[in-house]
Amino acid sequence: MKPTHIEHIGIAVKSLEEAIPFYEKVLGLECYAVEEVEEQKVKTAFFKVGQTKIELLESTDPEGPIGKFVEKTGGGMHHMAFAYDDVEKALKEAEENGCRLIDKTPRNGAEGLKIGFLHPKSTFKVLTEICGDK
Repeated sequence: MKPTHIEHIGIAVKSLEEAIPFYEKVLGLECYAVEEVEEQKVKTAFFKVGQTKIELLESTDPEGPIGKFVEKTGGGMHHMAFAYDDVEKALKEAEENGCRLIDKTPRNGAEGLKIGFLHPKSTFKVLTEICGDK
């Protein structure tokens, strides 16, 4: 199974309120959506560059994955997301090819997408997200 495109690049930030103006004023991008994903304990902001999106992630809980990441690193590049037609099948194929999974089955993510993560120990230290409509 091959990805259809890079869906987004996830960047963890301490504050969307502080980060959004940089992306809008300095880079000239437009924030087209802000959304809270309670299940992931994050608030997201999206920008589009061509077909690819930039997803800023602000933690809504210091004990959530983004909260812990920001506490440890100060924020920055968090993950790379690839779009697939069938997330469950893509996760299964990754595991069959020796990849360690964080998610064996898809869960709900921002923008109504199904998502699953591959463990960075299996992906050359890049947290990799598999996402799609199903």
